Amino acid sequence: MNILQKRLLASATALGMVAVGFGAASDASAKTVWNFSVWGGKRAMTAGIESIKPSLEAAASGDFELKIHYADALGPRKQNPQNVRAGAFEAGQICVGYYPNKFPLLSVMELPFLAPRDLHQRAAVEADVLAQADIVAETAKLWNGKYFGPSFLPAYEFMGNKRIRTVEDMKGVKMRISGLNATALMVFGAVPTMVTAPEGYTALQRGTIDSFGFPYTYAFGAYKLYEVSKYVTEGLGMSGFMCFQMVNLDTWNATPKSVRDALPAAQKVASAAMIKAYETADKKWRPIFRDKLTVDVIDPAVRVELASGAGKVWEEWVKTQEAKGRPGRKILDFVKASVAKHAK
Repeated sequence: MNILQKRLLASATALGMVAVGFGAASDASAKTVWNFSVWGGKRAMTAGIESIKPSLEAAASGDFELKIHYADALGPRKQNPQNVRAGAFEAGQICVGYYPNKFPLLSVMELPFLAPRDLHQRAAVEADVLAQADIVAETAKLWNGKYFGPSFLPAYEFMGNKRIRTVEDMKGVKMRISGLNATALMVFGAVPTMVTAPEGYTALQRGTIDSFGFPYTYAFGAYKLYEVSKYVTEGLGMSGFMCFQMVNLDTWNATPKSVRDALPAAQKVASAAMIKAYETADKKWRPIFRDKLTVDVIDPAVRVELASGAGKVWEEWVKTQEAKGRPGRKILDFVKASVAKHAK
């Protein structure tokens, strides 16, 4: 073999080794990896996605990995819908109240005093709504997204530095509450201000807001709002935010069948994990709140008075949706029927 032949053979061998190397990398990259974006750290609300992760990874036998990124590590929370739609990351946490008019039909679940206060019932109603055909179509059309997992929240109470015991106490209070709930409270003089969850501590500390509406009890504890507050309510039971986990539709369709087949069971596991986490949080935080704050237990008659105008807000929501060609009446009736079904 002459020198030229030896050099050609050496080159061919080297290329073969490179090709083998690329083949190994290619085989390794066959593993499906999703990135999931959530704001804040680990808490009761994240128990759902944290239980979905091992469920789906086990179903894929090593061919799938779900990476959870906390504290807005992948981008601002208010850009989650756009980032999921664009494929900047595969899935993320969504709370409808953070994105006004961007999930128009799904905002039905933020109508005041519509969602059940009982967590088991609320989880069941939200599952029904997220599977409803018009809601599914809206999520796909507007955001190229699909419902991935539950993120239901307990009913909202208020914590802050203005005492709320009656409807008269609402007057002039700068409070953090989502738009549709805010509409009901504005009737009694409340001044709604949108502040995101991680901004709550500083807003209360500086007096930017007087009272913060949040899922009770876990969220107040998780974000330490009791450290900068004097009062908290029990018994208002406002609807609060509608939250869920959304995955990019193209990503979902390209995901291994074993993962897709495992999702329904994983969602049920997630719901159970969240309810357990919320119940555990209540056992921890209620004694702390009672020790550090004035806890105002709301007279049921006050809640009835607050809820008295809810029907009007519901009808205004229907009117707005129908005026834009959306099936508002159909959706509201669907939710009311689901609430009645699961209340039995």
